[in-house]
Amino acid sequence: MTSAVAGPAILARGLTKMYGRHRGVLDLDLEVRPGEVFGYLGPNGSGKTTTIRLLLGLLRPTRGDARVFDLDPWTRGVEVHRRVGYLPGELALYEQLTAEELFAHFGHLRGRIDWPFVRRLTERLDLDPARHIRQLSRGNKQKVGVVQAFLHRPDLLVLDEPTTGLDPLVQEEFQRIIREEAAEGRTVFLSSHVLHEVEHLADRVGIIREGRLVVVEEIGALKAKALHELELHFGGPVPAAAFAALPGVSDVAVADSTLRCTVTGSIDALVKAASRFEVVRLTSHEADLEDIFLAYYGRDEAEGGGRSAG
Repeated sequence: MTSAVAGPAILARGLTKMYGRHRGVLDLDLEVRPGEVFGYLGPNGSGKTTTIRLLLGLLRPTRGDARVFDLDPWTRGVEVHRRVGYLPGELALYEQLTAEELFAHFGHLRGRIDWPFVRRLTERLDLDPARHIRQLSRGNKQKVGVVQAFLHRPDLLVLDEPTTGLDPLVQEEFQRIIREEAAEGRTVFLSSHVLHEVEHLADRVGIIREGRLVVVEEIGALKAKALHELELHFGGPVPAAAFAALPGVSDVAVADSTLRCTVTGSIDALVKAASRFEVVRLTSHEADLEDIFLAYYGRDEAEGGGRSAG
């Protein structure tokens, strides 16, 4: 079990970074609890990487404040980095070293290395640490990046697109490792485009749009507020007017004895209205995290990315 942490693992208040006239993040208020897996979502250019660099003291904020374990990452970066494992989205490694030599180097910089744990991790990820990094495939280099983030058993893991280039079986093993680390009390800040991965791992998610944090919510609560597409088949014709004015119900369309509609939040009012008629079958498309994400962004923007700094 990792050491107890008093207060938030991550705290930002009014955090803002401007690149000249271009925004990075704007007035960001964020709190990540100790021991939780927090998913951080947004397309390219939304401000995810800028947020991470501010939290690690790699950038200085234009205004506002950030704290990691109540430490200012800009003025006390060395202390912060000893407690954080970081996997950047754009991974650069010392290609002339073997993976094991790289781990030893980073372990020296961070003050410790848990070699038995590292060896177990390389076995689980099917990584040969004796090979030179320049000889490794892209996927195996990503495995090196993953292991170096974990090697000193940090209190906080900051992982930016961690499964890029990993095959599906290794991705599944990575998810198991994350769950184990969280079970031991470590905090995970996970930025990812792989929405089903975040949905399966995260306790809460934050969605950032054009530099602003638009929602922070627990997965279950966020899905409860999301859109549901329903199709009801009745034993005979039903009037559209019986459903069109219901709270949270929209896009009502009736064809013969079939009703199609969209419901935001609870479907209780719709079910009670439908009970006045003979219901033959009800089909519901439950929102997943991708549906929710696209509802905040729109499909074209989410797939195409933004234009502003990262």
